[in-house]
Amino acid sequence: MERQILKKIAFDDNTLWTNLKAGDEKSFSLLFQRYYTNLISYGNSLSPLQEKVQDCVQDVFTDIWVYRESLQDSVVVKAYLLASVRKRIARLFERDHIFRKATSTDSIEFLFDFSVEHTLIDDEITAERVLQLNKSLNDLPPRQKEALYLRYHQGLSVEQIAELLNLNYQSANNLLHRGLLSLRKEFKGNLASIIVLFSGGLQFS
Repeated sequence: MERQILKKIAFDDNTLWTNLKAGDEKSFSLLFQRYYTNLISYGNSLSPLQEKVQDCVQDVFTDIWVYRESLQDSVVVKAYLLASVRKRIARLFERDHIFRKATSTDSIEFLFDFSVEHTLIDDEITAERVLQLNKSLNDLPPRQKEALYLRYHQGLSVEQIAELLNLNYQSANNLLHRGLLSLRKEFKGNLASIIVLFSGGLQFS
């Protein structure tokens, strides 16, 4: 038991980040393995160009390794990586003349649709409710969908969502509130059940 606890501590994000800054390739590789698939999924929600998304994610990790000595000492690694991918994709779009400003991520549209993982739902009534929620989610404005995705799928705080989406705290909080309020009206369920189904019963396909 003690060995398992020590192993968990040794491989937490903060420790791996500190170690990679010091030049530890194993820690870098572990972070890459931990978040690569997640970042690809998020990147694909921002751009339909899957090969370029892969390049963006790989470039993010390349820059982290190359410029590791100048990285911040303390970051929320997951939020940092998600934000880095978003900014990299924004620069990609600007280079392809989709955006006017290279530093702007405001015009990125959240593309992916939420979909139900049917194998996780055994109860027919629950499946029907989740399908209804799924439809309501996909009818939300893209910005609200992305905020809810970041909050309940990625587990980011409101502060982290605000920074990632280049918003102030109140604006990010309003996005989440409006999204949940719309779901509550459409889904005709209480807020707790909506969040449980949203965070546990839905996945990206």
